[in-house]
Order: sequence, then C-alpha cells, then structure tokens
Amino acid sequence: MKHLNLGFIGFGLIGGSIARALKKRGASIRVLVYTRRENPELDKGVSEGVIDELTYEIGDAFSSCDIVFLCTPVKTIVSFLPKLKNVLKPDCIITDVGSVKGDIMKAAKESGLEDRFIGGHPMAGSEKTGYENSTDILLENAFYILTPTEKTSKKNIDTLQAVVIATGAECIILPPDRHDEITAAISHVPHLVAVALVNLVKTNDDEDQLMKYLAAGGFRDITRIASSSPKMWEDICLTNSESIIAFLDKFGNILRSYKEAIEKKSGDYIYEAFDEAGEYRDSIPSKKAGALPVQYDIYVTIDDKAGAIASLASILSAESINIRNIGIVNNREFIDGVLRLELNSKNDADRARELLKKHNYEIVDRN
Repeated sequence: MKHLNLGFIGFGLIGGSIARALKKRGASIRVLVYTRRENPELDKGVSEGVIDELTYEIGDAFSSCDIVFLCTPVKTIVSFLPKLKNVLKPDCIITDVGSVKGDIMKAAKESGLEDRFIGGHPMAGSEKTGYENSTDILLENAFYILTPTEKTSKKNIDTLQAVVIATGAECIILPPDRHDEITAAISHVPHLVAVALVNLVKTNDDEDQLMKYLAAGGFRDITRIASSSPKMWEDICLTNSESIIAFLDKFGNILRSYKEAIEKKSGDYIYEAFDEAGEYRDSIPSKKAGALPVQYDIYVTIDDKAGAIASLASILSAESINIRNIGIVNNREFIDGVLRLELNSKNDADRARELLKKHNYEIVDRN
C-alpha cells in the first residue's frame, strides 16, 4: 500500500482503532484528526504516535488528504460534506463508518460528491465508546462493508479496499440499500429486541425485584447490547426506519405464530421452531466478528472455597492475561460453568483456555 494522508472527522472507538491497526501493521500513513474542542485523550493519541496532527477546524489542513473518514454520529455526518467539498483535493476519497448508509449516500449525491464518496461500515464495536477504548485489534477478522455509488471509480474502490484489508478486516462490497436491509435484520432489530426484553422484566417486576435478582447470568448475557448508547441508537432507528419497521413486522408475525402454537398446545410446532433455529444458528461462523459486539468469555468450573478465584486470577496474571470482567453464574439452569471470565481479545481467551486446562481447570465450551 502506498503512503496515504488520512483525515478523520471525529476520532473515537472506530476511528482510533482504524489508525491504531494501520500503524501497528506498518502501513505508511499520516493521521490528521479534527475535533471541536481540546480533548486530553486525543492529546494522548498524539503522544502515543497514533495521531500526527490535531486540528480544530475543517480547513486547509485537509487539503492534502488522500482519504477522509467521517466518524461522527450518523445524523451529524452529512453536515460535514459541504464543508469538506470546499477544501479537499479533487481525487480525495470520502468515506464514513456509520451503520446506516441510505441518508449519507443520498447526501453525498446531493452535495456533488457522488463520484468520490464510498460508504463504509466496520462491523466491529463495543458497548464502550471513545478513543480511550480503541485498540489495534478491534477490526481484526471483522467484516468491513463498503458501499460505493454508481459513479465510484474502480481505482477509488481498490484504494479504500486495500486500506480496509490492511487493518486486518475482511472487506465486502454491497449496494447501500442491501447493506441497510441486512444490518436492520442482524443488528438493529436485535438491539431493539434486547431493549424490549430488559424493559419487559423491568416493568413486570415486583417491589422485591426478584426478576432482576434471578435474571443474573444468561439473561444479562443475551441482553448486554441493551446497554449501548441511547443517542447513537436513536439516530440509527430514525435513519434506517424503513428497513427496521419491515423486519419488526416480520418479527412480530413470528412471535404471534409462537403464541398461537403455545395457545393450541402445538408441541410439534414449538419443537420444529427450536430445532430449525438451533441448526441454523450452529451453522453461523463463530470465529468471525459480525454486526454485534464480540464478547470473549470463558466458563470455568471451580471449587467453592476461599481463595479459588484468586488462585485462578494469579495464574492468568502471571502470563500477562488481563481479565476484563469476572462473575459468578448464579443461575445455571441452562449454562454449565460456575465462573465466567470476560477477556479482551480472542487471543487472550485462547491463551487463557489452554493455560487453565494445563492447571487442571475444567473449561466449559459454549458455542
């Protein structure tokens, strides 16, 4: 990959991770970052060598950029297009990292930037946000979707695709409308379902809050995405409303069919629903990062005695494996393993699993 000057409008979890990954992998790049106000975390990015220059205005500093990444919230991305149009060189590629493509692609066309705008969506993330949570491995093995316009040149697609691949991600090219349809089904609706499940328990719990108390474990795991940024998800729901509504209608029809089957005591229908879902779910690649944040968990069976957790933590610490989160699984009706360890990366999870096995811990593999 040739030397590239990269500009970033906003530099949080995704922008920071893109720059970190490229620099770690030896790409020849210069990173310019625009921010509205002074930010100690971005000053740290400069001292770390991730950021080469900070600027507080959209001006001449961007005139030498080969690619500009728009990394602000979905609804604010479009406001930067007119400003950039006046300062960028004619062959500069503009891309974004938002999870909805329809509005931004339309805005690019209306701004006269259709020939050099390529929509982008790194399918990687975390419940945490901000540059301070960015990593050089966030995009590793993740899908990174590009949505060119009808006027995008093959040269520009190839250039941006090379950058995406250099981050360690897997690049996929899709039409914008197909992208929005897919992400509505596999990301946007699931987030709404998780929120609905949490609020279902919240609004139906008694004063003793037994539902909340007993929900620990599996319920918390399957609804973790309900803790995502409310503002970000407000923007996503309002900008991809057509596709989301279509899949919410389909989801509602499925739930109604389950309700009818339960009312009619139709065991065969219920069995078939679980059987089909289990078979399809097991065919989904488990080693790829997808549209939902990846969580690297290990479930360990340990003795209930003083110092058991401390001993396990010491084994991992001695090998510089950091435990991101740790918890006792109280509700184990459908989950084996008494202790849940959340690690920072697949590599850490794999190392921890092998290390604990060598120390005769029983690891429970869950797919």
